[in-house]
Formats: sequence, C-alpha cells, structure tokens
Amino acid sequence: MKYLIMIQMNPTARAMWDSLTEEQRAGGYEIHKEMVSRLQASGELVISEALSDVSLGKRLAVQDGVVTTTDGPFAEAKEYLAGFYLVDCENIDRAIEHAARLPEAGLGLVEVRPVMELP
Repeated sequence: MKYLIMIQMNPTARAMWDSLTEEQRAGGYEIHKEMVSRLQASGELVISEALSDVSLGKRLAVQDGVVTTTDGPFAEAKEYLAGFYLVDCENIDRAIEHAARLPEAGLGLVEVRPVMELP
C-alpha cells in the first residue's frame, strides 16, 4: 500500500534551520540522501521531492472557466509542506518506521497518511 510521508515547515523550524552552520545543514541533507538510498534499496520508494519556498508558489481559483492566481506567501500559512516521500510499504507501521528517522520528526513536523486507491 502507498503512504505519503509529509514533511511540514513552520516559522520556528525555519528559524532553527536558518541558524544552522553549513556543516550542520549538510548533515541534515545527508540524512535525507541516506533515506532515499535505503528506500531505493528496499524497493519501497516511489518518489521523493523537496519543495521550494512557499513564497514562490501560486494559489489558483477557477470560476466560470476563468483561472486567476495569487502569489504566496500566505499570511494564514502557519505550516506548509516542505517535502515528501511517497512510499509503497507493507503497512503503515513500516512507513512510520521510515518517517521516524527524519530529523523533522523530532520537531513533530512529519505526518504519514495512506494514499487512497481510487477505482
């Protein structure tokens, strides 16, 4: 079954990340590289991506066939999606086992959710 491991970001975590040295940041990136390697080796990785800053995104609305967009960031965005891993695991416990290795899990910024299988 597929599970989405979502990594959130918030202002506190962003400030903490920004305060790290280049060496400390490199260590954080290394943990994610190791995660990708481990998931590839086990055949459980579907895809993984880090997302660019929320301020670079667009929000859209379609009304009567007309698309309108607005720039980010959004003042109401207290947390936002910073990246994800889509994994294909035997069960949610296995997906949680992987997610728990992420440094962001120590900050309560990781969520694991089953992917709905549509007919």
